[in-house]
Amino acid sequence: MLKAVLFDMDGVIVDTEPLHRKAYFLMFKDMGIHVTEQMYTSYTGQSTLNICKQLVGHFNLDTDPKTLVAIKRKHFKYLFENDTSLQLLDGVLDLIKNYHDNGLTLVLASSASMPNINRIFKRFNLDQYFVAKLSGADLKQSKPHPEIFINAAKASGHPKKNCMVIEDSSNGIKAANDAGIFVVGYDSTHSTDQDYSKADKVVSSFSELDYHTVLKLF
Repeated sequence: MLKAVLFDMDGVIVDTEPLHRKAYFLMFKDMGIHVTEQMYTSYTGQSTLNICKQLVGHFNLDTDPKTLVAIKRKHFKYLFENDTSLQLLDGVLDLIKNYHDNGLTLVLASSASMPNINRIFKRFNLDQYFVAKLSGADLKQSKPHPEIFINAAKASGHPKKNCMVIEDSSNGIKAANDAGIFVVGYDSTHSTDQDYSKADKVVSSFSELDYHTVLKLF
């Protein structure tokens, strides 16, 4: 029986990827490094700190990864505050309300930093629907490590067998797989070059995930 839904944020609740992309590439420019599209895509779903650690190693930078994180977040904060085009993804608010009204426990499990999570939740008034928010940036291991979903299931107060993850990235799907939690891959136009083959179910619209439909999956 489904009792809890563990939501990723970027690419599932809101499409901040264009802003993150701009912020990352501004940081790359500041650091004087050339990151290919293939390399950038491989980072999808990982925390900023983990990405910056990989950049320091790959480009042999004589810079603390946390410095790169700070530069990227400075750019993102400016873009977030000045880009009025940022909106919730189509259908996700209706889905969140549908689950909440039917008594499901909702937990956010995102690789984003907690300040960014709080900005999104305040902007769109989402705190009323969620019992907990977890940031992968606060954990020792980033997705595809399963730690965030193991912790999110614990935060929901329900056994893993009664939980469902909604993810849009290869790294997030692997993390849910390794945590032993049923995972839905959200294959949208906002998520490119991601592998959904390991998801238990793949959808392209949130209308496919209404409460009574997902109950039949458990």
